[in-house]
Amino acid sequence: FGHGVVLAPDEIDPYFASRLGLEPLSGELTPEGLCALAAGRRAPLKSFLLNQAQIAGIGNIYADEALFRAHLHPLSPAGSMRLEHCEELRNGIVTVLELALRNRGSSIDDYRDARGERGSMQDEFLVHTREGEPCPRCGEQIRRIVISGRSTYFCPGCQRRLRARPRRRRR
Repeated sequence: FGHGVVLAPDEIDPYFASRLGLEPLSGELTPEGLCALAAGRRAPLKSFLLNQAQIAGIGNIYADEALFRAHLHPLSPAGSMRLEHCEELRNGIVTVLELALRNRGSSIDDYRDARGERGSMQDEFLVHTREGEPCPRCGEQIRRIVISGRSTYFCPGCQRRLRARPRRRRR
């Protein structure tokens, strides 16, 4: 999931600026900006969120949790969102990331924070790793599927699947 490079001090900002998208906790990520990033994209929302060139810092776990909080199905095409969906998703992203920071991350296997301590965000999961358990919102069973090679957890009962918007004809 990573690589290392050696950069001169003046190369650091350009290197990351060309590879990382909006920082979701800086105020850069607005519902309108999120819709603009997603416009015309046919990739599933889950894949869209994992693309660090669009929005930085959203990993597999937090994408599942943000989509659940936004009531959006992970297979919905990213470009199918309307402004109200983008607002719900933006709020879900910010809520989940702030909660994860307060809980020092998710220690599912061997993750430790910079002080060597386990995080406790895994105790706050609403869908991630909860396959077969009842949804905390509607009671339907949480399901697991694979999207872009990543396990994806969602509730088929309350996470609505959006339809792709029809393409405009060129004249």
